[in-house]
Order: sequence, then structure tokens, then C-alpha cells
Amino acid sequence: MTEEVVVARFGELWLKGRNRTDFERRLAKNCREALADISEVRIERANAHLIFRPATRVHDVAQRLTEVFGFTSISLARVVAPEPEAIAAMASTVLDEALEARPRGTVIPFRVQSRRGDKRFPMTSAELDRFVADRAMKPHRERLAVELTRPELTLGVQVNTDKALVFADRMPGAGGLPAGSIGRAVCLLSGGIDSPVAAWLAMKRGCEVSFAAFHSYPFIGESYQAKVRRVVRRLARFQPRSLLHEVPFAEVQTAVRDHCPASYRTVLYRRMMQRIAGRIATEARAGALVTGDSLGQVASQTLENLACIGSASPVPVLRPLIAFDKEETIRIARSIGTYDVSIEPEPDCCTVFQPKHPILRGSLAVCEDAETSIDVEGLVEAALEGTKTKRIRPGVGLS
Repeated sequence: MTEEVVVARFGELWLKGRNRTDFERRLAKNCREALADISEVRIERANAHLIFRPATRVHDVAQRLTEVFGFTSISLARVVAPEPEAIAAMASTVLDEALEARPRGTVIPFRVQSRRGDKRFPMTSAELDRFVADRAMKPHRERLAVELTRPELTLGVQVNTDKALVFADRMPGAGGLPAGSIGRAVCLLSGGIDSPVAAWLAMKRGCEVSFAAFHSYPFIGESYQAKVRRVVRRLARFQPRSLLHEVPFAEVQTAVRDHCPASYRTVLYRRMMQRIAGRIATEARAGALVTGDSLGQVASQTLENLACIGSASPVPVLRPLIAFDKEETIRIARSIGTYDVSIEPEPDCCTVFQPKHPILRGSLAVCEDAETSIDVEGLVEAALEGTKTKRIRPGVGLS
């Protein structure tokens, strides 16, 4: 029986030069974590891809790898000897199966695309393309038309030193860099649409992201915290480890309400969130905070207010969505599976004691003066002391 494997192709990793091996090791580690509950798997490193040899459930392995950052595309492939005749025979079989799954009655633009990892192979890539195409197309000439520029169906051949791989379809990969290869970050996670997408984008750029979620119990019920856990469970599919820090925030909000200008409440809330999350980041050796801010989307996201809020953080603040409009964010939220949870109607802590007329162009001097009326350090310490940290496992079910 012909062995079926999964081929996962690198994206940006080929640009990494001398550091590439470190990125590849991180990527292989992330893959093993992602596949641990599906199948035992052997991983082989090749020139521009990884080859996965699962013990079972090869199709499930391929699908799961589409959610691992670092790959541009994934294919199920058949293994044959690196010999022209053997490759052509397997290509015919793979093409037969690919056409069987497609509707009849239309002509399909088609090409063969070969790559040689072993340059000692007796044919050039172009020669192998023609050799395979002549033999594989022969029974199907009425259904196929050669199209080198925009084929609908590409029959792929990858020739390595000890084997050749033949495949017909490519599933898009998640792209980006392996999660954790760049460092750690803490995302200020609300129950809304934006911050989960910001977290996902930070993961895609190589960050291992943990989450700080602020709750205002008893002003906001525990159902809000359950909603946030469900969001994190969706995001946990994209990285090996996901920690959720549940931070009590009601005491901070009460102090701001009682002692600070009403119009500045939201800005002051968020300055306190930056301080607390920044402390969590520092203790976790994380290099940045991540927020879902989009410029001008709400009153707290004007240039002036973002400057006021960001200045309270002890670490850099990353804002992946800063230039996104809402439709762009929603499109990603739908694709990563967080949207349907995010739109559940649960108030978050920023709605507690919300001012009727929030400041649009806040002043840092006013913020700092207002904060002299509250015990900033004491409130930060109390919030950290009351924080509960949980490891969240991947899934799409309930909390």
C-alpha cells in the first residue's frame, strides 16, 4: 500500500538565514503540540517544507496543520521512489482521484509543477513536468487543458534525495511565523470582536500570547467571564499554550468613579488596565502588551486618548488593528472562529459607570492630576493579588 504523508511548506522561514534552524525547531515543536491529541507523528525536515508521517488519521493531521502558524500551504501526498517512471505512474493515480472529486462537463485548466530538492535527479524540473504531464493527462485529455499561468488543478511533484512526493491539492496554511518564535506578549482581552483578532495577529507574527481579562464582579455577572474563556478556547488552537489571567477590576472602577472627572473615566480605566497588564507581562517575561485598538473607532481611540492610555504601560503596546476598519476585523473574526462568541450580548467592564460625555481629546496632565486622588499602586497591587490564572485548552465548546 502506498504511504500517504502530509507536506507542509514554509512561508517566511526561508528568509531567516542563519536563524532559520531555530525557527524550524520551534515550528516542529508547535506542530507536535497541535497534533498530540490526533496521532503520533514522525516529522522530517526537508529543504523548504516539513514532511509528517502520522500513525493514523492523516486527513485530520493535514487539517489541523492549517491552523499552525509558519506554513503557506498543506498537501496530502503519496510517497514513491525518486525515479521518473515511478513518479509518472503515481501522478496518474493521484490525478485520477483528483478528477473523480470534480464535476464532469467542464474543461479544467491544468499543469504539472515539479521541484527538485535533489539536483542529481536526471531531469530538470521543466523536463519532469513534461514527462509527467504526457503520461498522466493521456486518459483525460477531454477534461484537461494545459494552463501554466492560472491553473485550476496543479499536480505537484517534490523530488527529494530518498523519495518523491506527489500531490494534487493545496490547502492554504495560516502563514506567519511560528507562535513563540519572536517572544511573549499579553493581550488585554475583552469580550468584543476586536481584541481576539488582535491576539491572533500577534500570534501570527510569532508571539506567544497570554490574556488579561478584566471583570467587574459583582457589577457584571460571572457569565461575562465564561464568555471570555470561550473566546480563549477558540484562540488556543493557534498556539501551544494559552494562559488566561482573570483580573478583578470593580475596586479600581469604584475609586475612579468616586474621585476622578467623569468624562475621563474610560481613559483612566484603561490606563489602570495598562499598568496591571504591564505588571503581568513583566512577571511573565513578556515583551509587550497587545490591544484591539482601531484608530478613531470609539472615543477612547483618538490619537490623544491612545497616547494618554499607552503612556501608563511599562512595556511597549502593540496595536495590530490600528488601521483596520470594522469589516476587515469581522472578516478575520469569522475565519478564526471567534466572531459568534464575541457577539453574544454580555456587557464588559468598560460599560460600568460609563460617562455620558467621554473626553475625546484627553490630556496626559489631566490624567496624571486625576490619579493623585486615588491610590494607584495600592489598587494595582490589590488587582494583581486577586488575579486568577488558568491554562485554557483548545476547543470550541463551553468554558
